Amino acid sequence: MAPFEILLVPAMSDNYVYLAHDSDSGVTAVVDPSEAAPVEAALDARGWTLTHILNTHHHHDHTGGNERLAKRFGATLIGPKSEVARIANMNITVGEGDTVDVAGHKAVVYETPGHTLGHIAFWFADSDALFCGDTLFALGCGRVFEGTMEQMWNSMLKLRSVPPTARVFCGHEYTLANARFALSIDPDNVRLQARTREFEEMRGRGEPTIPTVLVDELDTNPFFRADDPALAAAIGMTGADPVAVFAEVRSRKDKF
Repeated sequence: MAPFEILLVPAMSDNYVYLAHDSDSGVTAVVDPSEAAPVEAALDARGWTLTHILNTHHHHDHTGGNERLAKRFGATLIGPKSEVARIANMNITVGEGDTVDVAGHKAVVYETPGHTLGHIAFWFADSDALFCGDTLFALGCGRVFEGTMEQMWNSMLKLRSVPPTARVFCGHEYTLANARFALSIDPDNVRLQARTREFEEMRGRGEPTIPTVLVDELDTNPFFRADDPALAAAIGMTGADPVAVFAEVRSRKDKF
């Protein structure tokens, strides 16, 4: 079976919506449709028919297109069981360790609370595709709105355990702002400096910086590195518990 063809669809001001298309069956899933119109335009341009809608969490900028797309295509709506009261008309609800099957492509579901309490991520191993919503970003992570810092750090650890070849398809184009912050607390990180230059060039050409690859996040994303003694030392927290380090980094980013 060939891997998904994955199409990035820009939406709203800085959202990314993803179409995952199986060329053999014609099955097409959309991940986190913030609005319907750009998704419909992308589908129509390619002659694709939408069959599945996958939601990572309840925020409107990830679910705003659900109703219109489901009505037009009769697509199956799949989302987090912990947010059943906050996402309308889900056909299938899933949680930690469940499997989602899209035309034979099987995703493992990870519960990744923090940004929202019921947030989930979908890992399609056969396509090296991690759809992580607003939990993990290139060089960043989501704001902790509903969960605790400990929950969000544990979610980072969970995603960090995905194979390093995973392509990270996140919900927003926040990379340059994340890079500026990362450099402010980790200025001597040569790999981070190089990635920042690369991302600046990409954005200068009008290109998305997503997907990133997980292996590149491991030594440059400060939110992945709260248990790294070098990062703890860089922010004056040598020997501190990783949860405390993570909370400090997230607090600094919130004020940056």
